[in-house]
Amino acid sequence: MNISAIIGATILVAAVGLFIGVFLGVAGKKFAVEVDEKEVAIREALPGNNCGGCGYPGCDGLAAAIAKGEAPVNRCPVGGEPVGKIIAGIMGQEAVETARQVAHVKCSGTCEKAKEEYIYTGVEDCEMLPFVPNGGAKACTYGCCGFGSCVKVCPFGAIHIVDGIAVVDKEACKACGKCVAKCPRHLIELIPYSQKVAVDCSSHDKGKQVTAACEVGCIGCKKCEKTCPNGAVTVENFCAHIDYEKCTGCGACKEACPRGVIREV
Repeated sequence: MNISAIIGATILVAAVGLFIGVFLGVAGKKFAVEVDEKEVAIREALPGNNCGGCGYPGCDGLAAAIAKGEAPVNRCPVGGEPVGKIIAGIMGQEAVETARQVAHVKCSGTCEKAKEEYIYTGVEDCEMLPFVPNGGAKACTYGCCGFGSCVKVCPFGAIHIVDGIAVVDKEACKACGKCVAKCPRHLIELIPYSQKVAVDCSSHDKGKQVTAACEVGCIGCKKCEKTCPNGAVTVENFCAHIDYEKCTGCGACKEACPRGVIREV
């Protein structure tokens, strides 16, 4: 065995290793990406659901936007006020109180209440129903289709189809807004978690058409509007709407509604 050859090979390998190490060290410093410590801290504070409810591409995108001052510290709908306060501390800002919101489905046309014009057999997807006769089997063309497109996109399992319509679990809902964006009939809205009453109908048909299609649809009688002591209820295009900033939850509109469309939530 040639000892000189072994020693030479060892020295060569050591020299190459040293060269590569030095090269990588220099390259690492030269091409290093600066890390914003605030962005890292914000990302750690966010819940990590990556639901997109904030309007940014996941928690990483929101963390970067907040660190740059492009998004408010309380922008995360999932983390809510607790996370907003933590991020406000990281950014050196005052904590901003935010009211919790939840999704609400503006339809009460269950299988028993809403009439059907025919038996539908086909693809069970709400977004496909505009391409079938009358927009689906239900006589009301404004009501919930009941095929659960909103259920499929909810990352928190907060929506379920119950008796033909979508129902939201208030406690599980994080107000990410995915169901709101998904519903092809725009039946889902975000309302204050503390809200006591809401309108469970979105029909804009006249009274006669509504009563023929559903037992509980809004007929635009305006009794709720006339009864509300705070001017929080208005009837537009034959359907009642509640201004949640004005509503005190007194329940007068609920009691006045002859169709039972305004309900406790």
